[in-house]
Amino acid sequence: MPDLDSLSILLIWTAIAIYAAAFVAYAFDLARRSEVSADARLVREGVLVGAGAPVVSGASSDADAAVTASDPSASDPSAGIPSRPRYVMARIGTALTVLGFLFQLAATVTRGIAAERVPWANLYEFAMTGTLLVVLVYLAVLTRVDLRFLGTFITGLVVVLMGAAAISFYVGVVPLMDPLKSVWLVIHVFVASLGTAFFALACALSVLQLMQSRRERRLAESVEKPGPRFLSTLPVADRLEGTAFRFAIIGFIFWTFTLIAGAIWAQDAWGRYWGFDVKETWTFIIWVLYAGYIHARATRGWRGNPSAWLSIVGFTAVIFNFTIVNVFFKGLHAYSGLS
Repeated sequence: MPDLDSLSILLIWTAIAIYAAAFVAYAFDLARRSEVSADARLVREGVLVGAGAPVVSGASSDADAAVTASDPSASDPSAGIPSRPRYVMARIGTALTVLGFLFQLAATVTRGIAAERVPWANLYEFAMTGTLLVVLVYLAVLTRVDLRFLGTFITGLVVVLMGAAAISFYVGVVPLMDPLKSVWLVIHVFVASLGTAFFALACALSVLQLMQSRRERRLAESVEKPGPRFLSTLPVADRLEGTAFRFAIIGFIFWTFTLIAGAIWAQDAWGRYWGFDVKETWTFIIWVLYAGYIHARATRGWRGNPSAWLSIVGFTAVIFNFTIVNVFFKGLHAYSGLS
């Protein structure tokens, strides 16, 4: 059904364009957060001067700005402190992300209908489905926790991965290879994609954790310009780390199932559970990285920047496995569809 496949391509490029617009909106939101932080600092200093209290540049004033911007209870209209700002561009970015998700969902469904199977049997389709789940998990989490400050990372990642896949990895609809004609195609690849989505959120939070940790350290040293001002409107580094850790644990559970399901599928397809194929090896390496991250943080108290770097290295390995291994390494898992 080539017409449906052509429609899927049109829908996916529309989704990419909408995600790009969402990225811009989220970027403006970060700029606005910087303005809010600066305005809150100036107002706080004005109140202190009016009250005859000394103004301390650096740590105390920026810390007060952070509390004012992130905690509604800290706002005091009678003292001249502005109420919690409404981040309009973040809302616009989220609305555009929802719209982009709907277009991408339609593209994925039409590709599946055109192929008459699940739409994740080659590298292009896996990118389509994987990034769709990244956005889905992000939007689902937003219903419980306000993580819109991650919007630039999530939409930027989706634009880059899906754009690269549409340009470099696209292949037409073709019949499944014999080893892929299994129920494990539905289970194994879908769960792997879901685990990747949670790892992406954990990585984004870890990047911000490193930035926030550096800012907090520089504030403690009374450095005049501790870092990007939008960081003062975000949670503290410890809270970012804790949230990233929870997402990593969920992703690790899915990835563990992926590893087990892959071994069972390998036994059905090739008559052995494990053969040190390059894809199998890298899947295990990723599992070891995240197992080490979780173990070190939970039992060894290895927290702060070292745990953040482990989270980032783990997701880097996931992306390497998804791109470089699939394209340049030959093995039994060479199902990218590229010649």
